[in-house]
Amino acid sequence: MNIKIVGRKVNLRENFKELVQRKLSKFDRIFDEDADATVTVTLEKNRQTVEIMIKQRGMLYRAEATASEMNEALDDVVAALGNQIRRNKKRLERAQKMQPVELPDTYYDTPDEEDEPEIAKRKTFYVKVMTVEEAILQMEMLGHTFFMYRDGDTGEIDVVYKRRDGKYGVLEPEG
Repeated sequence: MNIKIVGRKVNLRENFKELVQRKLSKFDRIFDEDADATVTVTLEKNRQTVEIMIKQRGMLYRAEATASEMNEALDDVVAALGNQIRRNKKRLERAQKMQPVELPDTYYDTPDEEDEPEIAKRKTFYVKVMTVEEAILQMEMLGHTFFMYRDGDTGEIDVVYKRRDGKYGVLEPEG
């Protein structure tokens, strides 16, 4: 796995970078050598946030944790990523045609959830051509946290969403 470590508003020490490499090496048997992992460490108001995003074969795996200490946040985010993989193991194997993965107990602390997610509602609607600004306005008017629309410039179906920090994000299809 290729690991890139980024520090935002913080200088990262070599021993922390080595710790990240060591912790993520536990996932080597799950992810291929061509998988790309980005570890982002952000310092804001004496709170350390560690985010891990792993991209492999078109799938994204992401987890984030915040704590007062950087190492504590790293431990939490590695555990959260392990839980996420563990909870979705069966679906990931079907989707990726992966080899069955055995995870030691150190990766998770929640019981095995084999149930498929229950779809409570299915909705169809016309996807209108609009700009990002119009889509944000429509999302706000509806009181939603995301909104799907067709981009007027590209003709692609995009999704605009409201982030936890109050800013907006746009999901655009690739390829």
